[in-house]
Amino acid sequence: MPMVVGVVAGVAVVAVLGLIGLFKMMWRVAEPNEALVISGSNHRTEGLEAGMGFRIVTGRGTMVMPGVQVVRKLSLDLNETELHVDCVTHQGIPLKVRGVVIFKVGDDFVSIANAARRFLDQQKLMSERVHNVFAGHLRSIVGGLTVEDMIRDREKLTGQTRAACGTEMEKLGLIVDSLQIHEIEDPTGYIKNMAMPHAAAVQRDARIAQAEANRLATEAEQASFARMAEATRDSEILQAGYQAERDKAGARARQAGPLADAASRQEVVVQETRVAELEAQRREQQLQADVRKPADAQAYEKRTLAEAERDARISAAQAKAKETELAAAAEATRVKAAAGAEAEATRARGEATAAATLATGEAEAASAQARGLAAAAAAKAQGLAEAEAIKARAAALAENQEAVVAQQLAENWPEIVKAGASAFGNVDNMVLLNGADGMADVFAKALTMGGTGLGLARQLLASMNQNGQSANGSPSLNGTANPPAQRVPVEEK
Repeated sequence: MPMVVGVVAGVAVVAVLGLIGLFKMMWRVAEPNEALVISGSNHRTEGLEAGMGFRIVTGRGTMVMPGVQVVRKLSLDLNETELHVDCVTHQGIPLKVRGVVIFKVGDDFVSIANAARRFLDQQKLMSERVHNVFAGHLRSIVGGLTVEDMIRDREKLTGQTRAACGTEMEKLGLIVDSLQIHEIEDPTGYIKNMAMPHAAAVQRDARIAQAEANRLATEAEQASFARMAEATRDSEILQAGYQAERDKAGARARQAGPLADAASRQEVVVQETRVAELEAQRREQQLQADVRKPADAQAYEKRTLAEAERDARISAAQAKAKETELAAAAEATRVKAAAGAEAEATRARGEATAAATLATGEAEAASAQARGLAAAAAAKAQGLAEAEAIKARAAALAENQEAVVAQQLAENWPEIVKAGASAFGNVDNMVLLNGADGMADVFAKALTMGGTGLGLARQLLASMNQNGQSANGSPSLNGTANPPAQRVPVEEK
C-alpha cells in the first residue's frame, strides 16, 4: 500500500512537472522593447484588417500552441543610420550632406504589422532601406534649395526632409525620432568663398577696433601726461603762493609801524570827511527849506493854471468840432437830396433827347436813302448816255477814221502846243541867228521832238482802239494823252 501511494505521488509529481514544463513551453512573454508576432491561426487584432493571419502581442504574455503556432520577435529598439549623400543644389553646386537618422518601429499595432511584413526576417537591412529613402528625398529637396538657404536655415532642410519621408516611413511601419544634419561639405569651396567677404569684414572690424583701442590708449596716455603736468603746475603755483604769503607776512611785519601811523592819519581824515558831509547835509536841508519848496509851489501853481486853460481850449475845440460835424451832416443831406433831384431831371432830359435823336436819325436815314436812290438813278442815266456816245463815236471811227483823228487833234491842239512850248520853259536867254525863220524852225523842231503831231495822233488812235475794245468790243475816242515834252537843245551865247 505504501508503495502504491509512493507511485501515485511520483506520478502526480511527474504530471505536475510535465504540466509546468508544458506551460512554460506554451507561455510566451513579450519584453518591453519587443513585439511578439504569432502566426498559424486565424486572429483578428484591433486596428488591423481581417484576414491578417497573425497576432501581435506587446508588453504581456500569451499562450502559444507548439507545432500549431509560430512565435517570432520584432525588436522595438532604436535604430540609426548615417547619411552620406552627394547632392547638387539649385545653383548647380555639388555638396556632400552628412547626417544621422534615429528611427524605430512604431508602437501601434498598424506600424508593428507593417514592419513585421517587411522586416521580420530582414531587420539588419532596415537601416539600409531607411538610408535609401532619406537619401533620395534629401537629394530632391537640396536640388530645390540654394547653398545660402541650407546654411542659414538648416532647420528648414531638416523639416522638409522629415515631411517628405513621413508617408513612406509610415508605410514601412517606422517612425523617425530624430533627424540631424551634421555637416555640409563643399568640395568646390563655394561656402568658403561665400564666407570670405564676411571674414574680411570681421578682420576689418577687428583692425578698426584695434586701431580705435590704440587711439583711446594714446589719448588716455596723453591725458595722463597732461594731468601729471597739471598737477606739477598746481604744485608749483601753490608753492609760489605759499612763498608769496611768507614774503607778504614778512613785509607786513616790517611795515607794521608805518601802517599804524597811516591808519591813525586815515582815521583822522575819515572823521573830518564825516564832519564835512554833515555840514553839507545841513546846508542842503537849508536850501530845501529856503529855495526849493517855494520854487516848487510856484511851479505847481503855474502848471495847474496852464492845465486848466488847456482843458478849456480842448472843450471849446470839441464843441466847435461837434457843431461843424452837425452842419456838415445837414449840408450832406441837402446836397444828397439836390443831387437826387438833379439826377432825376437829367434822366428825364436824357430820355427826351434820346427820343428826339431817334426821330432825327430815322428822318435822316430816310432822306439819305432817297438821295442815294436818286444819285444811283442819275449815275445810271449818265452811264447809259456815255455808253450811247461811245457807241456812236465808235461807229463814226469805223466809218471815217481820218476825220475822227483830225477832230481829236483839233480838240486837243492847245495841249499839243503847250507841250511843245514847255521845251523853252527853262531857257533864260536864246540867241537866233536867222531871225523869224530861225524862230519858226525852232518851234517846228520843238513840236516834232516833243512828240506832238503824228506821234500824238498815233497815241490817240491807239488809246481809242484800246478803249473801244474795253467797252463791249467797240472802239472809244474819249481818251487823250499828253506826251511828255522833250527838252530842245538851244545854243546859248
